[in-house]
Amino acid sequence: MEIDPAVLITFAITYGLKLLAALATLVIGLYTVKVIINVMTAMMERNDTDPSLRGFVSSLVSILLKVMVYITALGMLGVEMTSFVAIIGAAGLAVGLALSGTLQNFAGGVMILLFKPYKVGDVIEAQGYIGSVKEIQIFVTILTTPDNKTVLIPNGPLATSALINYSTQSTRRVDWTIGIAYGDDIDKAYAVINKLIAADDRILKDPEPFVALSALADSSVNIVVRAWVNAPDYWGVFFKMNEEVYRTFGNEGLSIPFPQVDVHIHKSD
Repeated sequence: MEIDPAVLITFAITYGLKLLAALATLVIGLYTVKVIINVMTAMMERNDTDPSLRGFVSSLVSILLKVMVYITALGMLGVEMTSFVAIIGAAGLAVGLALSGTLQNFAGGVMILLFKPYKVGDVIEAQGYIGSVKEIQIFVTILTTPDNKTVLIPNGPLATSALINYSTQSTRRVDWTIGIAYGDDIDKAYAVINKLIAADDRILKDPEPFVALSALADSSVNIVVRAWVNAPDYWGVFFKMNEEVYRTFGNEGLSIPFPQVDVHIHKSD
């Protein structure tokens, strides 16, 4: 069958113009998206927005805008977008059901980045782990434990469960329970402990340290000691006080008791 050249020319002109318009829309649209993302990133940097949030928001907005540009370009070529969008929606629903746990972690990551219960560098305790936050990704949070292990915790449970952030407050309270033997001079024990507290400049004067008898236990008289320190000094003060108590109590005539059992053997005729 012979095709009329005029029809071919008309077809080429009609669809050639549509193709050129679609290409122009694609090029101009992608360039506009790039400009918008650059402006948005600059604004977030000026507002000192969290780096993790900057990257996430920029990526998400960029993807959404690019999808809109591609759909517009396809529509200009005559592609029926209603059916196309319906197919995308159905596929998105199927993928969403299959990846429900992943989407929960995604939503958790968004909540963490928006509300900032913790940030990079904070020491947190969550899901049975304690560590310093190394990185906040959109699906997981990466911790480095004190013994230098890397732990990846999904963001979903982090956003919906309780966690402890040890870095939020500038000061922390250090607690000790120090036992002395029954019969030891309690006032002398108080004096020695207060002297050790006063000798450590890292222990804050306000709030005032607290020393009191807390319990008459099975093998010891327990004294509770509470003192406030700057958060970075917590463990240093905790370990140093234990060491000083052990070294000093013996020299001061105070004993540190430990559980022991007396066995009496009675010999019968």
